[in-house]
Amino acid sequence: MIFDDDAPETSEETPEEVAEDATEETVEDATDTEEASDEEASDEEASDEEASDEEASDEEASDEEASDEEASDEEASDEEASDEEASDEEASDEEASDESGDAEPADEDGTELTLGEGSSEDEEPRTPRQPALIRGKIDRHGVAIGTGRRKTAVARVRITDGDGGMTINGRALDNYFQIERDRLLIEAPLKATETFGSVNVWVRVNGGGPTGQAGAIVLGIARALQAKNPNLHEALSDGGYLTRDGRMVERKKYGYKKARKSFQFSKR
Repeated sequence: MIFDDDAPETSEETPEEVAEDATEETVEDATDTEEASDEEASDEEASDEEASDEEASDEEASDEEASDEEASDEEASDEEASDEEASDEEASDEEASDESGDAEPADEDGTELTLGEGSSEDEEPRTPRQPALIRGKIDRHGVAIGTGRRKTAVARVRITDGDGGMTINGRALDNYFQIERDRLLIEAPLKATETFGSVNVWVRVNGGGPTGQAGAIVLGIARALQAKNPNLHEALSDGGYLTRDGRMVERKKYGYKKARKSFQFSKR
């Protein structure tokens, strides 16, 4: 048998070796598929994690937006509460200023107006009340004439400018009225109008007694002063000197001893 060294060597494989090789290939293929599936699973997990991270970030962003909205709402509510408090304070200040009346709102120039600090010259004087009816009169010589009545006494009074003299039925005041109360009552309307000592008073009175005549003279003087100067009406009216006192003595009735006093009653 001749051996040729140059001939290639051939190797024959047995069926067992072929089966082993096939099993190894299947194992390798299975491992490769498992590795691929593992890689795909890892990729899916990574994608799921990324999606979950994105969702978490979206949730965080939405939470931040909600918190920002809540903060803005709280700020708006705080601003509204502060505005309400400011308006309440302004209303209370206005009420306090209205109640106290010490200050007034500022002008356009920014200067504040205050009450009670202005000079009296700037204020207009209040006009006195004017009489609705003047019962006295002025004659052609400029003499003020007034007639007064009280009870059954009637006094006719004439007033002219003078030095303060007073004549009653041709007699002085102190000589005619002995009671000081009657003298002060007659001088009262002259003192109330600040004309005491600057006018002369002439009176003619008759009827009644000292009290009735004094009341009649007072009414006559007040009416004459009102006719002389209507601006004195307020002072005379406030003092009650222009009011006619209508109290009179009640008349006696027939069958009575006086106005109401009766005789003694006897049944038998």
